[in-house]
Amino acid sequence: MANQVMFGILAAVILAAAVFCVTTKRIMRAATALLFVLFGVAGLYFLLDYTFLGATQISIYAGGITMIYVFAIQLVSKRRLQGLSESFSSKRVMAGVVAALAGFATVAWIIFKHRFADMAASVADKEVGMDVIGKTLMGADKYQYVLPFEFISLFLLACIIGGLVILNDKKEEKKQ
Repeated sequence: MANQVMFGILAAVILAAAVFCVTTKRIMRAATALLFVLFGVAGLYFLLDYTFLGATQISIYAGGITMIYVFAIQLVSKRRLQGLSESFSSKRVMAGVVAALAGFATVAWIIFKHRFADMAASVADKEVGMDVIGKTLMGADKYQYVLPFEFISLFLLACIIGGLVILNDKKEEKKQ
């Protein structure tokens, strides 16, 4: 019973923060709401006793990715941000609703066609050891994840270098 109550609280926090993140016009508030969404997802991992995934969620996503967003927001000049204005036209809103419904229908069709719930119920009692998880995360064979981790690290390095280049351009603009 306590797990269900906690799940309800976490789901409400995630949903409210996600809606606020998408609907707010202030970008720093959106980044803060994104942080709450990521912490809520980590809470779900902890609720399921996936402590490794919960800790990874907090350290990488909530800590790292959100900080990269905040630094990128701080590097963008206020003039660029003030020049942007959001306008909602009924055509764009309807196109978004249609795209969301099409995505939902596609996901529902795949779930019902492949009977994932039946497969999950048959595998739920099997426990996977940490040695298998470690080998899967750090292996380079098929269905192992060291290469995606390396690509992500290169992508984040490119983002940091791009931020430094933008910062250097700002300093040169101030000198002139």
